[in-house]
Amino acid sequence: MTKTENSKHYDLEDRTLEFARRVREFIRMVPKNLISNEDSRQVVRSSGSVGANYIEANEALSKKDFLMRIKICRKEAKESRYWLRLLNQPDVKPKALRKHLENESQELTNIFGAILRKSQ
Repeated sequence: MTKTENSKHYDLEDRTLEFARRVREFIRMVPKNLISNEDSRQVVRSSGSVGANYIEANEALSKKDFLMRIKICRKEAKESRYWLRLLNQPDVKPKALRKHLENESQELTNIFGAILRKSQ
């Protein structure tokens, strides 16, 4: 791996970590009730899973293992967007941060989709 490829590799690790951190920051602001608590737990899990599986993909033992982990990253990014969209309620603030996170989850989905296409 060249230095440029290596820095891009870690940029995506950092980006997925920042995504998970920002989701947690957002969740701290969500009003607590039975429904939002469950949706919040789900988005925290899926957002953290994106980066964790990307790290696993980078340590994959085979190409097949790598592709499976990247597919999981894409799936978890999609799932994060789903839960964030469910948290789009009138009492959930700040709307700008939620929308930013929803867009970031879509971008991560697209990135992992591109990695899959290029790797197959």
